[in-house]
Amino acid sequence: MGIIAWILIGLLAGAIAKMLMPGKDPGGIIVTMLIGIAGGLLGGWLGKVIFGVDSIDGFFDLSTWIAAIVGSLILLAIYRVVVGNRHSHRHA
Repeated sequence: MGIIAWILIGLLAGAIAKMLMPGKDPGGIIVTMLIGIAGGLLGGWLGKVIFGVDSIDGFFDLSTWIAAIVGSLILLAIYRVVVGNRHSHRHA
């Protein structure tokens, strides 16, 4: 897949991850897209390492989307913990 496809998957997977994990997030659409792109790569890597499958096959493959969304959820949770702690200490 090309870089444009990864950006599009990242944007959509990041948005889906935010819908599945509601709450306040510091950061806008750029952060969402970056988390989604990195989440897609993380999800694909985890799928290969843990399950031995190539989960990043193509733009329209369900495994690609599941991997991207799961990876985005993982990174979004980590992002909230790291950035949330930083903001709570600053305003305390």
